[in-house]
Amino acid sequence: MTVFLIIVVIALLGVTFWQMSKILKLSKTGHEDSTQVANDNDNKNQGYLMLGFVVFLYIFMIYSFWAWGDFYLPEAASAHGGDYDRLMFISIGLIMTVQVITQFLLYFFAYKYKGAKGQRALFYADNDKLEFIWTIIPVIVLAGLIIYGLFTWSDIMNVEEDEDALVVEIYAYQFGWKARYSGDDNTLGKANVRFIEGTNIVGIDKSDSYAKDDKVTTELHLPVDRPVLFKFRSQDVLHSAYFPFFRAQMNVVPGMITQFSFTPTITSEEMRNSEFMVEKVNELNQIRKERSKELVANGDVALDPYEFEYYLLCNKICGISHFNMQMKIVVEEEEDFNSWIAEQESFGETLKKEEEQKVSSNN
Repeated sequence: MTVFLIIVVIALLGVTFWQMSKILKLSKTGHEDSTQVANDNDNKNQGYLMLGFVVFLYIFMIYSFWAWGDFYLPEAASAHGGDYDRLMFISIGLIMTVQVITQFLLYFFAYKYKGAKGQRALFYADNDKLEFIWTIIPVIVLAGLIIYGLFTWSDIMNVEEDEDALVVEIYAYQFGWKARYSGDDNTLGKANVRFIEGTNIVGIDKSDSYAKDDKVTTELHLPVDRPVLFKFRSQDVLHSAYFPFFRAQMNVVPGMITQFSFTPTITSEEMRNSEFMVEKVNELNQIRKERSKELVANGDVALDPYEFEYYLLCNKICGISHFNMQMKIVVEEEEDFNSWIAEQESFGETLKKEEEQKVSSNN
C-alpha cells in the first residue's frame, strides 16, 4: 500500500509540474517563434548536430578498437583456424569500410542539404543504373566471402575415417561431457541412450564387437598435428560443443549424430607459454589476487591462481548449470598421447571387472 501511495504522489507531482510549465509558457511575452515548423536556424542547428554526431561516432569506434582490442582470442590452435580468422578480419574490414563511407555520406548530406527557405528537393522517380550498382556490388562481395568460407567448411566437415584421423565421440549430458575413443580398430562401437546402466554411462552396445576396445574418459586428450574426427551425441537436450581456441563449434542434437573434424596445431604447453597467454594469465591472477583480499577480509577462502588450459564448453543455454558445463582439453605430442590413452581402461576391461565382481559377490 505504501508503494502504491508513493507512485500516486509522484504521478501527481508530475502533473503539477507539467501544468506549471504550461502556465509559464502562456505568461511569456515577446516575439518568439512558437510555431512547430522548423525554420532556417533550426535546420542549421540540426545540421551541425549531425556533423558532431558522426565525429563522435568515429572517435568512439577508434577508441573501442584501441581499448578493447586485446579481447580478441590469441592465434588459432587448429589448422583451419587461420583461414577462419582471416575470413573474420576480411569481413570486419569490409563492414568497417562500408560503415565509414556510408555513415559519413549520410550525416554529411544531412548537413549539406539541410532545409533552407526557397530551396526545393530534386525528385527521382527511379534510376536503373544506381539500382544495378548497389545490387551487383554486394552480390559479388558476399559471393566471394561465401565461396572463400566454403573451402574451410569443406575441410572441417568432409573428413573420412580412413584418412588416419583419430575418431573420438563427444557425449553431452546435463551438465557435463564424456569422451569416447575408438580404440585400436579406430571404429566406434554402436551406442544408444537406452543402454545406459551402471558403469555404462554413455550407452555403449555390449553386443557390438567394435565397442570392446572403446575407452571412455572425463578429459579430452588430442595428439598435435593429427586430424581428429569428432562425433557428437546428446543424452537429453540440445547442447553445443564449442572449442573457442580451435575455432570450431557444432550443435549436439538428441537422437542424431553430428560431426566435424580439425587438426590441433599448438600444444597446451606451447599456448600456455605464449607471450599473449602469459600476459593474459598474469592480468587475470592480479585481478584474482585483489579479489582474494576482499574475500579473506570477509572470512571467505582466497581464490586459487589461474592456469591456462584448453576447454570444451557448451554454447547453448541447456539448463541451470549450463555455465559450468566444460571439459578440459589437453593437446600434446603423439608419444605423450599414446602413453596416456594406453593407461585408460577399455570398455571390454570394464565389463570383465563387472563380471568378476558379480561372481565374487555370488560366492
